[in-house]
Amino acid sequence: MRDEPPAHTVRRWLSGIGQLSVEPDSDADATCPYLEWAACGAMALTGEEDGPPLMAPGSMLPLVSAVSRALDRLTAEPVRIDPSLLLGARAGALGLTRRGAVSAGGATRLLPTADGWCALTLSRPDDLDLLPAILERDDVRDPWSELADVARRTTAAQLVARVRLFAVPVAVLPARPREPSAPWRVSPLAPPAVRARPLDGVLVVDFSSMWAGPLCARLLGLAGAQVVKIESTRRPDGARAGDRGFYDWLHADHESVAVDFTSSHGRAALAALVRAADVVIEASRPRALAQLGLAPEHLDHRPGTVWISITGYGRGLPERVAFGDDAAVAGGLVGRSRGRPVFCADAITDPLTGLVAALGAAGALRAGGGQLVDVSMRDVAAAFAAAPQVSHGPHGVRTGAAGMVVECAASGRTQAVLPARAPVAPLRAADLGADTDRVLARLGPGVA
Repeated sequence: MRDEPPAHTVRRWLSGIGQLSVEPDSDADATCPYLEWAACGAMALTGEEDGPPLMAPGSMLPLVSAVSRALDRLTAEPVRIDPSLLLGARAGALGLTRRGAVSAGGATRLLPTADGWCALTLSRPDDLDLLPAILERDDVRDPWSELADVARRTTAAQLVARVRLFAVPVAVLPARPREPSAPWRVSPLAPPAVRARPLDGVLVVDFSSMWAGPLCARLLGLAGAQVVKIESTRRPDGARAGDRGFYDWLHADHESVAVDFTSSHGRAALAALVRAADVVIEASRPRALAQLGLAPEHLDHRPGTVWISITGYGRGLPERVAFGDDAAVAGGLVGRSRGRPVFCADAITDPLTGLVAALGAAGALRAGGGQLVDVSMRDVAAAFAAAPQVSHGPHGVRTGAAGMVVECAASGRTQAVLPARAPVAPLRAADLGADTDRVLARLGPGVA
């Protein structure tokens, strides 16, 4: 773990992309990160269901602020990120609260093993269908109880190795977070552009779904980029079936293109969109992209193209699946209560990854592009979990007339622990495929 201010950490990350000048704010340390944590809704989501809310692990929020400020400096149009919406938007929209060793969304659980802890996610119908094979028994009546029983009798590594055979999201909680040199790996993709480009007017083609990738696209859109969301007509983004307000918040003002990924016309349209893109965002396994003819390493890209790839453990470990809560555990980003780990906020790695990916895209464009930025959700979580502690004096948590309150001795201020706040979208997101004909027509004859 390096002992450096958060702004220096971010500059170190960006140095792997190019020679980028990102100077810190003179008043970067003027705010209290503990009061901000209480105000943003994430504290209310961290801790035991029947216990008090917990402070953020490490110095996560100062690093969030440093990334946000760096993103502002790399864009012509400042993004002005609101931490309360960045970290708590989904929980606010769904009315979620803290549940200790059960994730706020309910799909992931922390299980004690013979030698530690692991996290396992059962969010897809197929995950539940695979339990008899995982547990090696035909009659599974109480999935979580039976998984917990098996976990207690085996090591975390053994359990994780078994579950990963079935591509179910699972992770070992490390004894301590291991800070990566950066939350991404950068490799050449194309020649760089002649001049650095701001985000204003660049074309972002977003193949991702759910939360992390769409948040990256949203932040780039707020900085001036033109965002086109790409979906399969056969399998659209599952988030469309979730809370409409949260989906609208992520995708408002983005154009929607939907094509049949299995047809020759659909694949031709996908290829044309990729050729036209300044920035591509995807969160797919490399094998899935190759099957569509979209493996980035096999395509001819225009100079300056930036490709953002978001996966659970990086493109080097394509067989490992991860979602926001289990990826946080894999990186060691958890709270601690009563001697055991608890989940930190709601699927915390998703919004952190979206923010970091946006920074990587903006940095790559400013450096001339021509790069693939391979963002690992596990490494994002580890980077924030291992952030050096920022000293801000003692802080107390007490019960006030209106609920829990955090007291900052250094500033003499207090802050109520606020619930997560639901986002309000400026307008409704486009219906599935509403802009397909118009967008494809812009790409030239023979595509629409």
